[in-house]
Amino acid sequence: MKKRKSLYHGHRFPAIVISCAVRWHFRFSLSLRGTEELLLERGVVVTYETIRCWCDKFGAEFAQRAKTARRKRGNTWHLDEMFVTRGAVSAVARGR
Repeated sequence: MKKRKSLYHGHRFPAIVISCAVRWHFRFSLSLRGTEELLLERGVVVTYETIRCWCDKFGAEFAQRAKTARRKRGNTWHLDEMFVTRGAVSAVARGR
């Protein structure tokens, strides 16, 4: 059985830099140049065109991973209010 090559195999920058740039661009709706500036502040010199290529190549993979990582809806419901009657007095009790 052959080992699969990394998704980032053959790129000049480490996987952590690529994934961080793509995540910042999509998660915080940054422009490509804004993402470039953030990386430059952290000592990584990369052009906005390179970030665009990374987003085109790895964006779908990140979206797929995020979709599968979301929690599935369960069958348990949690109430945050209930109607309480004590003697002749009724009230709505709210959970906090």
